[in-house]
Amino acid sequence: MDLLKADLLDELGPLLSAEAAAEAPGAGVDPADLEQSVWVRLLESGPGPPDPTGRARWLRRAVRAEARRARRRARREIPYGSAPADAGGAPEDALMHGEANRALRSAVARLPGRCPELMGALLSPRDLTYREIAGELGISQGSLGPVRSRCLGCLRRMLAAEVAAPGLRGKER
Repeated sequence: MDLLKADLLDELGPLLSAEAAAEAPGAGVDPADLEQSVWVRLLESGPGPPDPTGRARWLRRAVRAEARRARRRARREIPYGSAPADAGGAPEDALMHGEANRALRSAVARLPGRCPELMGALLSPRDLTYREIAGELGISQGSLGPVRSRCLGCLRRMLAAEVAAPGLRGKER
């Protein structure tokens, strides 16, 4: 670290720590993370203003800007839970979910033409892109959307026909 950066660290370190500690709770970040972001910003921008009052003003603005950026990022990002979505449910829910998956896969297998292959690729846990699906099936990427739409229409009609009509609910004679 050269002399100028060492001087900046000594000069701005306490102020940065105080500013980051004040802004971090409102941004929902750790003060040390906020400090680190500002140091990176400072090092990327160069030495900063030459006079000490300009440096302090720049530092306060940088801390607030990084805090705003952290708040925006927190609104956009959705953290993963510690457990899968199905793990927290009752055993009956897991059974019903598995049964619904088996019924869906069974209906997909009975679809006409290339639909079983296409729908199988779309439902794949590998989360394939349209380009990868088109490559696997040997069809153009542009035709995937219309074929998928027709297959979903067939699947919708097939499942609607299989679903039992609602009963009379206590009005049987």
